[in-house]
Amino acid sequence: MVFGKIEYLNLLPFHVFMKRFSRSSRESMTMEYKKSVPAKINILYEKHLVDAAFISSIKAKKQKYAKLGIIAKKEVCSVIVIPSDESKKDKESATSNVLANILGVHGEVLIGDKALKYYLSGKPHIDLAKLWNEKYHFPFVFALLTYHKHTTQIKKIEKNFSKTKVKIPRYILKAASLRTGIEENEILHYLEKISYTLDQKAAKGLKKFYQLI
Repeated sequence: MVFGKIEYLNLLPFHVFMKRFSRSSRESMTMEYKKSVPAKINILYEKHLVDAAFISSIKAKKQKYAKLGIIAKKEVCSVIVIPSDESKKDKESATSNVLANILGVHGEVLIGDKALKYYLSGKPHIDLAKLWNEKYHFPFVFALLTYHKHTTQIKKIEKNFSKTKVKIPRYILKAASLRTGIEENEILHYLEKISYTLDQKAAKGLKKFYQLI
């Protein structure tokens, strides 16, 4: 299986899980990764250059997807807008740019680790997931685990990841901190805000988003 890999901090628990899962399953000999930012992973998936990936919700609407995603129940801290009169999209994003338009927020959209770092600086910003929740009272689903094939393996990943409480090894956490410039304790605090199970309430939030685009 060729898996599209986004190396943002929000998927760190999933990557840790997958490393262990592939070692303990028959998939270990066939798992291959292609790494990039969300917008480029979307393209790789559309071109069938990867078999499965977390792709932007806006691109996943007509795709097969598991009950796994990148979900913010309230604030997310890593999808923000820096307020200004002139709007500017984040080239790494798809869903978040559209979300800013839906919410009528003007300014520069930032996503991922750079957005989290900006958030932690304490500078003025608008958290798009928080604003969405305040307006519609639903979690916001930023991405979904979609797949072209390998349905049995994906369902196995979904089942096992959903019931696993992932503990991130200290060496991985330290490496992530060095890579992003974000303190280890801040990474762990941030990850508490991310949910991965597409439960009933998150599914309703996703449906609402699709109605608005």
